[in-house]
Amino acid sequence: MNKRLLLPIITLIGVVTLTGCGSKSASGQSQAKSADKNEITAVGSTALQPLAEQTGREFADNHSGLQINVQGGGSGTGLSQVAQGNATIGNSDIFAEEKDGVNAKQLVDHKVAVVGIAPVANKEAGVTNLTHQQLIDIFTKKVTNWKDVGGKDQTIILINRAQGSGTRATFEALALNKQKAATAPEQDSSGTVQKMIANTPGAISYLAFSYFNDKIQPVSVDNVKPTAENVAINKWKIWSYEHMYTKGSPNANTAKFINYVQSKKVQNSLVKKLGYIPMQQMHVERNAQGTIEDVKP
Repeated sequence: MNKRLLLPIITLIGVVTLTGCGSKSASGQSQAKSADKNEITAVGSTALQPLAEQTGREFADNHSGLQINVQGGGSGTGLSQVAQGNATIGNSDIFAEEKDGVNAKQLVDHKVAVVGIAPVANKEAGVTNLTHQQLIDIFTKKVTNWKDVGGKDQTIILINRAQGSGTRATFEALALNKQKAATAPEQDSSGTVQKMIANTPGAISYLAFSYFNDKIQPVSVDNVKPTAENVAINKWKIWSYEHMYTKGSPNANTAKFINYVQSKKVQNSLVKKLGYIPMQQMHVERNAQGTIEDVKP
């Protein structure tokens, strides 16, 4: 059977064909049955989507007869779908324990990377650094003009991710001190946010490092730059794990794919290339309660 790689054009959702089999962290109940054990459906985080898609392409090139569809939709959707048995893998930027309505005890966590998240602005706003308080004031609409934080005399246009987005949950928890962002237009896709920031004068939002490009302006906070090196030591505090959750132990094909994503080959090449931070590069670790500890040698 020929390898299959599906790339239908769907608004805000990418789909790719992958394949997989054995995971170091596999434990617990057996995974919910899928319609076809040779088909894997990974749904959820759009921050993780670029890595899931590209590792999927590579994996499919070497494993004929297996197919994985990678879809976006946000972390909340990914966790809900895998918990209900409608997806093989739930991609998420947040711990399952942080998602209301999901029984985290039924899910197995496979961490595959770390992602930094940062405020990003339209380049014409004229701001490259904000204090932490200024950042909070902007996203709670206490400050509504860039001139009040050192930029142009221009109205600040907020763009939010949708409710259920892991990127939004992480940003509100760690950048806004658990305050909710003010009401603003919401987008389901990180890719859409990236384009809107580049093309909307005065716009500001937040994105995973993996979506940075030269058309938008990542914004430092308290003169700390959003870099992988600063995330690794928790100097840049707005970051999260990229999780691939399964309902119980993954089947053989799924476990092989997750192991591939976790492999040193992928961690040291594609993970870095796409703007994520390899797991082994981290000098700290965070649990579901938000406690930070040094990584033990």
